[in-house]
Amino acid sequence: MPTTAFTTPFIGRTDELARLTRVLDRSRAGEARAVLVAGDAGVGKTRVLAEAAAHARDAGATVVTGHCVDLGDVGLPYLPFTEILGALAGDERFSGTLAAHPVVDRLLGAGGEGGKDADGRLQLFEGMASLLADLAATAPLLLVLEDLHWADQSSRDLLRFLLSRGIPRLARSPLRSGADASSAEGPAGRLAVFASYRADDLHRRHPLRPLLAELVRLPAVERLELRPMPDGEVASLVRAQRADPLPEVTVRRIVERAEGNAFYAEELLAATSGSAGGTESAVPSGLADVLLIRFEQLTDTAQQVLRTAAVAGRRVGHEVLSEAVELPDGELESALREAVGRQLLVPDGDNTYSFRHALIREAVYADLLPGERVRLHRVFASVLGRRGRPGESAAERAHHSRESHDLPDALAASLEAADHAGRLRAPAEELRHLEAVLDLWSAVPADARPDGADTVTLTLRASAAAARAGEAHRAVSLTRSALARVGTEDDTELAARVRYTLAGNLMRVDSLAAAFEYSSEALAMIPAEPPSRTWVWAAATHVMAANYVGDTATARRVAREALGVAEVLDLSDARADLLVSLVGLEGDGRRTAQGRARLREARDLARRAGNSAIEMRALFNVAIGAYESGDLDECLTSISEGLERAGHAGLLSSPYPLEMRYLRSLVLFTLGRWDECVEAAEADARRLPAAGGYALAPALSVALARGDLGAEERARTLLEGPFDWMATLVAGVLLTDAAVLRGDAVTAVAQVRATAQALVDEGETAPDVAVRLAALALAAVADTAAEARATGDEGGVRRWTDTGAELVELARSVAARGEDGSRQGPEGLAWLARAEAEWTRVTAAPGTGAWEKAVTAFGYGNVYEQARCRLRLAQALLAAGRRSEAAEQARAVRDTADRLGAVPLRDDVDGLIRRGRLGEAPPAADAVPALTARENDVLLLLARGRTNRQIGEELFISGKTASVHVSNILAKLGAAGRTEAVAIAYREGLIAPGQRPASG
Repeated sequence: MPTTAFTTPFIGRTDELARLTRVLDRSRAGEARAVLVAGDAGVGKTRVLAEAAAHARDAGATVVTGHCVDLGDVGLPYLPFTEILGALAGDERFSGTLAAHPVVDRLLGAGGEGGKDADGRLQLFEGMASLLADLAATAPLLLVLEDLHWADQSSRDLLRFLLSRGIPRLARSPLRSGADASSAEGPAGRLAVFASYRADDLHRRHPLRPLLAELVRLPAVERLELRPMPDGEVASLVRAQRADPLPEVTVRRIVERAEGNAFYAEELLAATSGSAGGTESAVPSGLADVLLIRFEQLTDTAQQVLRTAAVAGRRVGHEVLSEAVELPDGELESALREAVGRQLLVPDGDNTYSFRHALIREAVYADLLPGERVRLHRVFASVLGRRGRPGESAAERAHHSRESHDLPDALAASLEAADHAGRLRAPAEELRHLEAVLDLWSAVPADARPDGADTVTLTLRASAAAARAGEAHRAVSLTRSALARVGTEDDTELAARVRYTLAGNLMRVDSLAAAFEYSSEALAMIPAEPPSRTWVWAAATHVMAANYVGDTATARRVAREALGVAEVLDLSDARADLLVSLVGLEGDGRRTAQGRARLREARDLARRAGNSAIEMRALFNVAIGAYESGDLDECLTSISEGLERAGHAGLLSSPYPLEMRYLRSLVLFTLGRWDECVEAAEADARRLPAAGGYALAPALSVALARGDLGAEERARTLLEGPFDWMATLVAGVLLTDAAVLRGDAVTAVAQVRATAQALVDEGETAPDVAVRLAALALAAVADTAAEARATGDEGGVRRWTDTGAELVELARSVAARGEDGSRQGPEGLAWLARAEAEWTRVTAAPGTGAWEKAVTAFGYGNVYEQARCRLRLAQALLAAGRRSEAAEQARAVRDTADRLGAVPLRDDVDGLIRRGRLGEAPPAADAVPALTARENDVLLLLARGRTNRQIGEELFISGKTASVHVSNILAKLGAAGRTEAVAIAYREGLIAPGQRPASG
């Protein structure tokens, strides 16, 4: 692989280089790692990476480098990765491995047309990760990505994929079966990625900023910031540049002006006259001036070559540059040799030249006269047009044509670049080029525009690219723009297509009423006779929109009619989509065996039509239907089928398989297979997209139930970033339960209200999860009401009873009608039973019967929640004097808690067994901890019914300090409230009747 040659010794950066080499050593041992190297322009990122790369090569690693290029608004999809693959393709050692991975041909431009959807893009990403795994299994591999601040969005997305899923997955992968075991010395995780970027280029809205914030939170990724070098190191660097001693005044002046920037120092020194007898040369104050002084030392011919190269970009191929400058070969080679000798250009191994630093190129480019700049851009556009290279050359040509004001060619090249980006599954770049086309359209004469294109169709295409790129709101905006341009007189089918496309995009951003309005308009514009594909898809969209706004009668009627037309036209994928919708609209739908059989029929239709998105929709509905019916075993079987199918298609990270992953972890949690749940989440975390964090929620539930105090904070991170319905739902459950476990009724109730409000639009009913949320919060409310009752706080009793009534009514109302009008399944009914049982605790009513119903209701398979209800049942039985039954329930709870590793639950049941004397004495470790003297004083006043304020007054301490002592006493005694703490204290002999505080 080509390397960059440096003529001066490596000085300073000892700690930074040591960190990089440690990462390389860890990756060579099988722990895949990544480092994001940040620093200002010229601070020394390239040099440090070059030294680390040399260390890697010396240790036997393969090192490949990819560069990002600044072409203004023009994006070159996957450019650094294309460069990396090109370098690997030139090495015979990897020919067999590369041949086994189609991703190589696709990124190098040899692939077929393929699909342009997110599925194909995910397949490309999975293919790249698989290729890296195989390469790393053969030999340790270091990928170096330079100038990440110029990366195109597709490259950023691919890097996100590799670092968030590929890197962690490789770190735990065994050797692939296809690897040559004789040549492999370690696991497939022997991969390191070093990526550099300019920190001073990242303005507030720079597209790299959110990606960096996301990546640095990953366990396998660390950030290394190259700060300005100390003055002593800069001085050493300056002295090392010259064989002859430099005057100290010169060195000092350069150090002062360089301000710790190695490149500034080198450039300042290069502009200093060595024959000045130690005097300081007349160097301009700005770095650009320094760079241009050095540039102006070249001959006129070399200057012209460098100016032309600067217009091309950071790197330029020899042949392209030769055509652009139109010099005889000898003169061109002489000029290039001069520029290389002055260290302004660096020759690369693939017959290209790079500016030694981007700042050099920027300074030279900025120094061009306006007319000169336009002329040279026109030259490059002409050269690229003559060469006729597909793909990235179209993007470059579009850039040069725009800069040279050749708008017709810029439009044609932008459209060609959009086509190429679409074939490469680079929707962000496709969108950018299509928007450029739309911007140029009105400025280009009609006779110079591409044949067969119009602004409405192009805008629709741009909206589709935006949707595939995950820019849902941009897709809505573009489709609205198409709607403003389309007429209804000439092409009603196009007008209808715009409207139902807009409706589909609006549903993605939860603008449901507007979606229904536009889908209604679309359906009304196209007659059902004669049958047409446009009408079928308009109807399919309208069915979903009508269902979302609650007009199920319309949705059902249109779906049945459209299904008949789709059968006549033999539109298998439309039939599949309509079948899935109909199953959800009819009776219990997917909860019945008959409904799931129809969903499997839809799955088969979509599979035969090659529509993987609808196939995944059908498979997910089969699995969730089994879950909702309480058949958890069938649910797991269906999920396994869906994920296996998604894996074969390379679609494991697409939306419906992502929901299947969440559902799989949820079922494992419910069944009490917690270790499997955690293992599944760890495996999923290595490949989840940025918006898929909610799939890890069941594993966070395990952590919370096992007493992991950090689980609550990790749950809060699910709410970061743009609003996500599923993330809000699962975070609401986790945070409510965390507050309940802390005994914080105020926070628990506030979380229920906030979550329910966030999950519904104005006028909608609360979602089904509100039943669970209410039941959870009622536990904390019941505890707080009981404490208020025990202390004689009648106001508190009334306040918390009112809150409890609000919560139980919420649970009852939602369970009665459901968010979609269907009856509750076993899970919903179990949570309703739990809510009713907790309500008996709020009102101090006898609750054994209610808790028996709750225990039975969770018997559908929810092991943990059934155990929690058993604990409450045991408490109720004990209060009713049914000790033997209480002891039986308590033992069952302890067995479950031990098996699950649910430490808080085990502590609670042990406390009940001890306080109620329901079994043998607990081990010594479970004995009541000793109280301090001050805590004994506080406890005695608690026994006399004192409030925190009164305790503080009697003991001459603040009420806040008294509150802390009370909390410590409750924790030590394992009591849920003050009354229980006093009862435990009397039983354990901690206080005797009539005893008074020492200070009293």
